[in-house]
Amino acid sequence: MNEETQSIINPAAAMPKSLALNTRGLPDKVFKLRRQLYLKAKQEPGFRFYALYDRIYRPDVLAAAWDRVAENGGAPGVDGVTIEAVATSPEGVEGFLQRLHEDLKTKRYKPRAVKRVEIAKAHGGKRPLGIPTVRDRVAQTAAKLILEPIFEADFMACSYGFRPDRNAHQALSEIRAGLQEGKRTVYDADMKGYFDSIPHDKLMQAVEKRISDGAVLKLIRQWLKVPIQEPGDRHHPPRNRKPSQGVPQGGVISPLLANLYLHWLDRGFHAGSGPAHWAKAKLVRYADDCVPRRRTGGRSPPCSYAA
Repeated sequence: MNEETQSIINPAAAMPKSLALNTRGLPDKVFKLRRQLYLKAKQEPGFRFYALYDRIYRPDVLAAAWDRVAENGGAPGVDGVTIEAVATSPEGVEGFLQRLHEDLKTKRYKPRAVKRVEIAKAHGGKRPLGIPTVRDRVAQTAAKLILEPIFEADFMACSYGFRPDRNAHQALSEIRAGLQEGKRTVYDADMKGYFDSIPHDKLMQAVEKRISDGAVLKLIRQWLKVPIQEPGDRHHPPRNRKPSQGVPQGGVISPLLANLYLHWLDRGFHAGSGPAHWAKAKLVRYADDCVPRRRTGGRSPPCSYAA
């Protein structure tokens, strides 16, 4: 019996710690909802969730989302509104969340443009970063709280990036374990510009394998299609650009969507015709960085392999 079959028979055994125990300090009802969604998804791999939208705008879910956004901090988006400004405004956080709740409930919610900035990379060069408004970060975090446990039930053990209770140190430990097993040939791949190049249509196909709620799908499409505000200079004002592909690095929902799209690389790698079988290779992936390893000799497993 393989690991995937065992996890379906006993889904709680494979449950991430943060879903088994309320380690994040979530409101009790929110924690239990996330746990129920995970168990349902794990027990029924083919089930498509059709009634999720009203969970996203639940007041307790939005309050939990605000707590996370406030804890993470960050710069303001195109509207210039900071977290502190929301907290100290006459309506306060409660009024801010009530307006967002009503906008989502009545489907009047429209995300603002994402502010594009560039940050320096550790080894030179710059990385583009998209900063949503505080309001949009709260809405995305609320959606992530609901969607994450569903997709987490499907994600494979080889994936370590931007997942609950997983980190780069664990990925490195897995690589060291592979070396000790005799898998001495290592291929290190980094997908250049991955976040900016994800095709929207194929990403949505991946989302729709689990989500059939039309309002949730529309919400995700709005975040994918929202304009990117490019910075201006002394001669030109900032300008908006409509993206045809990609997810903004800096968006709260973006790492989950990026992982979801690469989940199909993981599936292909481990399929019956994939390198895990014909090359006896092992894949360790941290978001868009992946390290396939095999024993010396034999055919080489390309990291770009997909079913």
